[in-house]
Amino acid sequence: MRQEGWRLFVKRTFDRATAAAALVASAPIVLGAALAIRAKLGSPVLFRQQRPGRDGKPFTLIKFRTMLDANDRSGRPLPDHERLTEFGQWLRSTSIDELPQLLNVLRGELSLVGPRPLLMEYLSRYSAKQARRHEVLPGMTSWTAINGRNNLSWPQKLAYDTWYVDNWNLLLDLRILLSTITVVLRRKGVSREGHATMPEFRGET
Repeated sequence: MRQEGWRLFVKRTFDRATAAAALVASAPIVLGAALAIRAKLGSPVLFRQQRPGRDGKPFTLIKFRTMLDANDRSGRPLPDHERLTEFGQWLRSTSIDELPQLLNVLRGELSLVGPRPLLMEYLSRYSAKQARRHEVLPGMTSWTAINGRNNLSWPQKLAYDTWYVDNWNLLLDLRILLSTITVVLRRKGVSREGHATMPEFRGET
């Protein structure tokens, strides 16, 4: 128990120190992105949404906005592929849209590495094994992200998440962080083939 507590302490210390340094280093990119989003997509610049954290506890995830606010005649949002602009797709492919999540890391809501925080409505759709992804803090990047990202099926993604929960250690986190740089530079797996974003998870096992 003491060893596990020490590992978690080191992980959180590393997370916060690295996130603070990354925020300072990326400040020009963050400012430039914010100004471009304001000019191209309007306000708000940031996208905020409730996501499940550790043990399913909700928190407010922060990202740069990548979609237009466009509704159909009934007032419902248009499909993602109609709202996602070329500029928004570029923000996603470069992962610049994720940079504001460094603030979530500083607040202790996210880790640098952990299963990605999905949607609140998915909580009731997981199997008991899949739900174990919430035994740790969610992360900005993940074991899933470096093993196929959104090119994976939902069962594959969730299997990678639970594998991480059972096998995480600090060296694995460092490996994932370094591999994430390569994944981002290659801009692969940003969206599922034939979809603007990842299709909805409906509880497949």
